[in-house]
Amino acid sequence: MSRSSSGFVAGLTAAALAAVGFLAYQASASAPDDLNASPDKSPTVPSSSPKDKDPLKLPAASGKGKRVVYSLAGDRVWLVGDSGKVKRTYRVTPSTVDPVPGSYTVNSRTGQVIGSDGVLIEHVVRFTSVNGIAVGFSAALNGSTSKPDPAKKTGGIRSSRADGNAMWDFALRDTKVVVIK
Repeated sequence: MSRSSSGFVAGLTAAALAAVGFLAYQASASAPDDLNASPDKSPTVPSSSPKDKDPLKLPAASGKGKRVVYSLAGDRVWLVGDSGKVKRTYRVTPSTVDPVPGSYTVNSRTGQVIGSDGVLIEHVVRFTSVNGIAVGFSAALNGSTSKPDPAKKTGGIRSSRADGNAMWDFALRDTKVVVIK
């Protein structure tokens, strides 16, 4: 390669690096400050209660010790460790059949199965049944968290696959599940 073409390639490389640097700067300048603030990647819904200033905060009347807390009204789950500290919180897509608020325990787990809506799901963590319909947490293998068909009676509370993995690792058999309004 001649010296003039080497200089030309070096100039193009320098220009490309400058352009990439400029674009990276623009991207970081326009990113929100709280981008890495929480493992929850779902949009938050403002609370309608003036007392609830933080919709991500664990509700006070949700029990003690290690537990899964599921809010029917907030469509949110909290994984709470033995010390009472929240290990993870995330939004879920509710099923068409809701459990009654109260305290339950994980009674069965399945690695992978076809859900009652015909979707292949994984990490199924069941804790009750309502009129013969099993109710539990799961994640669709295709990553879908769309609302279920209201005409079908389903008990699958869906999350993202990452959140489903966290639930699977956390909620072993007999883990307490607290359902709140």
